[in-house]
Amino acid sequence: MLKAVARRVAEESPVLETARTTLLTEISGLQALAASLDGNFEEAIDMITTLSGRVIISGMGKSAHVARKVAATLASTGQPAYFVHPGEASHGDLGMITPQDLVIVFSYSGQTQELNSLIAYTRRFNIPLIAITGKETGTLAKVATLVLPLPEVAEACPMGLAPTTSTTMMMALGDALAMALLSQRGFSSKDFRILHPGGNLGNSLARVGDRMHKGGELPLVKEDTPMSDVLLEMSAKGFGCIGVTNDQGFLIGVITDGDLRRHMSPDLLTQKAADIMTLNPATILPDTLMAQALAFLNQKSITSLFVVESLTAPAKPCGIIHIHDFLRMGVI
Repeated sequence: MLKAVARRVAEESPVLETARTTLLTEISGLQALAASLDGNFEEAIDMITTLSGRVIISGMGKSAHVARKVAATLASTGQPAYFVHPGEASHGDLGMITPQDLVIVFSYSGQTQELNSLIAYTRRFNIPLIAITGKETGTLAKVATLVLPLPEVAEACPMGLAPTTSTTMMMALGDALAMALLSQRGFSSKDFRILHPGGNLGNSLARVGDRMHKGGELPLVKEDTPMSDVLLEMSAKGFGCIGVTNDQGFLIGVITDGDLRRHMSPDLLTQKAADIMTLNPATILPDTLMAQALAFLNQKSITSLFVVESLTAPAKPCGIIHIHDFLRMGVI
């Protein structure tokens, strides 16, 4: 595929040629990085998972921006982590680092002077230091507890100066560490939701049981309820449907606006709920993710779902969720 794209480059404008060459160069760097992973990466994961403190991440220049992002990704996936700027570290922020912590430093050259105070501090107090660098002969690699080397590949910059491929590899390696840790610890969507309660992501990770209408809001009638009363209850609750229960309180059917249209006749109001209801209605459990519930609504082409205590019929209804609830939350 890469060869085919490369052939297309020669036929395109200089702007597209430069853009595609940049991406292809960075892709090559990522492929080389993936191929280079070895036991050192596994050892790094072991060091972090057995850590009693936090992961401190640092870097200078463009590497600092990468380090900030990697720290945020680790923290958001269950690993306590934060960024320490090497310049600020030299002016008091070294006190933020304890002997129980582990430090990860990003530096492609491994010779960045601004990192010296931070590196010396880790050596003085025997704090584990993981170096992510492209120069295994550099000072950083020589003094580190463990080195995760970056392959020596060309920068995408035509002059070979601006950090491009190297910072892409750093970012990707940080993501690889975060995802490996997430997998190792069995970090679940429930855990993710706890750390991401806000915005659309938090809403989509919410559980149906957290958002459902329940108690007096539930539109429910008994199977022998006259349709005249059913219509009044449907109108009062405003969900466009109503659940039908038996004497034991189990959900046995549902009546929707569509059911009313299909059974429209002069004697509609003289019938009972059981005469009109649709058997075996679609239901969902309270611990289902809102995003999954929305997908289920779309799959069934319906606008409401009754929430039940068990998917083994018959089950008692404990709530209802409506398409408008998703719209209000922005999960759509």
